[in-house]
Amino acid sequence: MRRRYDARVIKALIPLLLLAASCAAEAADKPVRVAVAGLVHGHVDGFFRLSKTHPEMEVAGIFDPDTSLHEKYAAKYGFKKEIFFTDLSAMLAAVKPDAVAAFSSTFDHAAIVEACAAKKIAVMMEKPMAVNMAHARRIQNAVKASGIPLIVNYETTWYASHTAIWKLFKEDNAAGNIRKMVAMDGHDGPAAINVSKEFLTWLTDPVKNGAGALYDFGCYGANLMTWLMNGERPVSVTAIGKRLKPQTYPRVEDEAEILVEYKTATGIIQGSWDWPYARKDLEVYAEKGYAVATGGNSLRTRLGSAAKETEQTPPAQPAADKDSVAYLVSVVRGRKVEGLSSLENNMIVSEILAAARDSIHTGKKVILQ
Repeated sequence: MRRRYDARVIKALIPLLLLAASCAAEAADKPVRVAVAGLVHGHVDGFFRLSKTHPEMEVAGIFDPDTSLHEKYAAKYGFKKEIFFTDLSAMLAAVKPDAVAAFSSTFDHAAIVEACAAKKIAVMMEKPMAVNMAHARRIQNAVKASGIPLIVNYETTWYASHTAIWKLFKEDNAAGNIRKMVAMDGHDGPAAINVSKEFLTWLTDPVKNGAGALYDFGCYGANLMTWLMNGERPVSVTAIGKRLKPQTYPRVEDEAEILVEYKTATGIIQGSWDWPYARKDLEVYAEKGYAVATGGNSLRTRLGSAAKETEQTPPAQPAADKDSVAYLVSVVRGRKVEGLSSLENNMIVSEILAAARDSIHTGKKVILQ
């Protein structure tokens, strides 16, 4: 039976509907208020630079216990002194941000997520998610109990070349099932590229970072492979680590090789502080072809019966996927976190890294299934 509505009721509802539409439009136009938790991660510089190109987001508060870092970033980016705090809880209470971007050590991620979850505040953190599985589970429990969005940010998530690989292998099924993946990530070391003192201090601390190059750069390949394998947990992980520069990195490995075994595929992850040049490259081999991504905007493929390799520039990313700030804004405004940035993916990444570290220490394969 068709329901009839009284014309007077409809007339009364119109102003309310218009008001709701107006409020929604105003909320969409209003900048997303983001607070920064931690200034010791070198990627915070890139975030601040990026924020200047995104009027849809504002930096509303900044927390770090080190006041010398307040002075450093206030001078560098023109932030007002009143937005700086030495206590995380005090900042969250005073600023009431829509989201928090964490640029702390990896060890501090769990505590930051728990503090934000208690106040129902979304969190974006720099990769990797956690230093061990205990911390990963703390994060998982806080997110699930509170329902907050959690984003784990990797530079490689925003690479157009990786989006193109996904389309080729997962959407177009252009080469059959994936059989082998090789990820090569790193540079000639944090000391060699002159990262800040506060960044180098915790990067080379096996507690604060979880390891050395293994966690710093091994996480990229684990993240991408988990994504390309549709969230499948590996069967086993085997790894070796080396200290080729023991005088520079006496407490952590600067070279890591990880073999990730899946039921029908193999992943090879090479995370290193010993490359002669910086690189973030990914090779994917399937039953009937392959694709090689060199950085974010270069892709080589050979598919099916093609006689030779084809080089191409992949299409640009959609606006909401072009960088971490654009993605964070879209999530705060209602988008679901999925894929490379998701908690589900990064729980498996945490498991791969923890297993690789155990394998390095014991010299044995670690069975996961």
